[in-house]
Amino acid sequence: MLLLVAPAGATTPSVSSPVAAGASDEAAETVQGTVRDPDREPLEGITITVTQDGEEIGSAVTDTEGSWEVPLPGPGSYTVTLDVAGLPEGVAPRAEGGEVLDGVTVRPGASQGVIFQLGTGEVEEGGAGIPVGRVLQLVVDGIKFGAIIAITAVGLSLVFGTTKLINFAHGEFVTIGAVTAYFLSTAPGNLPIVLAAVLAMVVGGAVAGGVEVGLWRPLRRRGAGLIQMFIVAIGLSLLLRHLILIVFGSRRQQYDEYSLQTAWTLGPVRITPRDLIITLLAFAIMIGVAVMLQRTRIGTAMRAVNDNKDLAEASGIDVQRVILVVWVLGGALAAIGGVFFGLTQAIYSEMGFELLLLMFAGVILGGLGSAYGAMLGSLVIGLVSQLSTLWFPASLAYMWALLVMIIVLLVRPQGILGRRERVG
Repeated sequence: MLLLVAPAGATTPSVSSPVAAGASDEAAETVQGTVRDPDREPLEGITITVTQDGEEIGSAVTDTEGSWEVPLPGPGSYTVTLDVAGLPEGVAPRAEGGEVLDGVTVRPGASQGVIFQLGTGEVEEGGAGIPVGRVLQLVVDGIKFGAIIAITAVGLSLVFGTTKLINFAHGEFVTIGAVTAYFLSTAPGNLPIVLAAVLAMVVGGAVAGGVEVGLWRPLRRRGAGLIQMFIVAIGLSLLLRHLILIVFGSRRQQYDEYSLQTAWTLGPVRITPRDLIITLLAFAIMIGVAVMLQRTRIGTAMRAVNDNKDLAEASGIDVQRVILVVWVLGGALAAIGGVFFGLTQAIYSEMGFELLLLMFAGVILGGLGSAYGAMLGSLVIGLVSQLSTLWFPASLAYMWALLVMIIVLLVRPQGILGRRERVG
């Protein structure tokens, strides 16, 4: 079973080194993480040491939530070491020497999270020595991850289908949703996370709708080409990302609610109530979007504009209104996807940008412009990225997901649910 030492939240761990303790309030750069056992329970009392060029910079001991943080004297390359002597019996680094991470690069002003890969060393019965329980666990994790990608990718696909615009700023809508819910659910807002998530969807939809009315619609009226709009989308993405960085900061944070839960054992797999509810809600949202597209007038209009914009306009459909609804819907879905991702991982200023490549992969794999294709393609991407960790480091998970996308497109260029189109 895989154990991740993921980026920590806002919890401040106990620091055992005088160097680290003295610099705690002054250092702009830190390295941090969270240590959990294979059952996702936090591990207390594990020592993490940071060195540079053989000289110890500082160390920290994980607190009751498994969190640790070591302040650094400045940016640079560091070595982070986990003390295996403090690990519970049966838990060890997955690979030999895995307790030492060399070349951890910390940028100016950054709070860098690190990931250790630990396992129990247990091998269950299965073909070629592959642990069956671990495979099933990764399938569950892949479905959860793929479902989150899917609800964020649907809006991206709908926008492309109706406007042919590749919206590079879509990832920032994901971050806006996660950050909005964070500010609303923590002091001074202190709203329940469920209510904060609903309000985050409203904010995400409003921001996306405002961008459509204030930017994309005027550009279309002035006859801006797709290449020009593509460049504008990249600029908008950079602008929003840096605004979020200014408002939210560079540190990774976690929601106050549901951050630590005891996992349920469901046969050979384990899942927390939070992750199970998130997965079920993600599928419920996808079903709701499918029903909307098939059974409502606005859904029918969306599909008509997607198929043939000029013919839909000639048929009396208000194309501009449909496009606005698509943007609002896409922004709301991206926002709730950001909340889900923040609940399962962490909230940070570049989370949407990091998910954007996987969203594009899901949309392209499923078929450009197809909402159903985006859902299916995203689920495939999520499964492949998780299952690849059976044989390869977790840091390469996204690479294998993209490789599968390339292979599928070589066989079926239009994507899984895409339609062939005549060229020329």
